[in-house]
Amino acid sequence: MNRMHELLQILADRKLTLGSVESMTGGLFAAKVTEIPGASKVFKGSLVTYSAELKEKLLGIEHDFIERNGVVSDAVAAEMARKGRVALGVDVALAVTGNAGPDAEPGKAEVGTVCFALATKDAVWAFPYQFKGERNEIRAAAVDMMVQLALGSFPEAEKK
Repeated sequence: MNRMHELLQILADRKLTLGSVESMTGGLFAAKVTEIPGASKVFKGSLVTYSAELKEKLLGIEHDFIERNGVVSDAVAAEMARKGRVALGVDVALAVTGNAGPDAEPGKAEVGTVCFALATKDAVWAFPYQFKGERNEIRAAAVDMMVQLALGSFPEAEKK
């Protein structure tokens, strides 16, 4: 069983639902999870908020908050997960924002910087990670990290 299957099984066993809010992955997490037959029992959907404007419009993240923290930041990822969980009506929401390249604007996040978050009704966890590689390698690695983040929140997954 691969890690995505394992995540869906754990969530199904606990009768929990999952959603995602994706920026730099552009819906790749949603595409990967929906490749799995029966994913709809757990996965309810995804919001692709690739632009800061959509983070504001669809999620209600304040423009000043994004400007102050930077669109690629733990703080924005946390807000994406927290507000996305509510918007999607799910128990667990994963969020990702980052710079997959090929370029970085001066003063902005360098290529490979990705911020992740997971929100439940009780808490929000967020952290940055630095990847190396080409654009699509970074995007794929970010999806794998989203799965690892979610699995890490379930003690039984750590035993495997």
